[in-house]
Amino acid sequence: MLIIDGSQGEGGGQILRTSLALALVTGKAFRIERIRAGREKPGLLRQHLTAVLAASEVGGARIEGAKLGSSELTFVPRRSGAGRLAGGDYHFSIGTAGSTSLVLQTILPALALAENPSTVTLEGGTHNRNAPTFDFLARAYLPLVERMGVSVRAELARPGFYPAGGGSVSFHVESVRELKPLELMTRGAIIR
Repeated sequence: MLIIDGSQGEGGGQILRTSLALALVTGKAFRIERIRAGREKPGLLRQHLTAVLAASEVGGARIEGAKLGSSELTFVPRRSGAGRLAGGDYHFSIGTAGSTSLVLQTILPALALAENPSTVTLEGGTHNRNAPTFDFLARAYLPLVERMGVSVRAELARPGFYPAGGGSVSFHVESVRELKPLELMTRGAIIR
């Protein structure tokens, strides 16, 4: 089992989200310690816990330490059949203005490589100061994902802002057997 020091780099939530995403697509278990140790409020907050629970549901994973404030987590994904996840319909509510975009980015790689298409509905923050907004996701991030062969349809049902959240977004992910390489060889035009 991989042991990951969550205080590395910026010591924030990205190391957790990346660990979850990679565990889902590789089937490798991990334990992360000192989660978000570099933050004013260390440990799992609602958004991070929702990402853990979403990854667990998508991957049929066994988890230990998945509770608010936890600084340690064990994540053991379960693989089905030939090693690909099944896909399906999912609904996750953060319960705060935590970023729906960051939760999606955690599970999108696994859903993109699943056996079947998936639909994900997320409730929480859609336009947060310190996270990618829904508009960034729809206009910049998802077009790059599409260049890798994965079609993702995004719909903003209701925007959600700090401090209440309350936003609702849906994503329909058409899965593929294999991702195409993302080649960014030329700089695009600067648009103001």
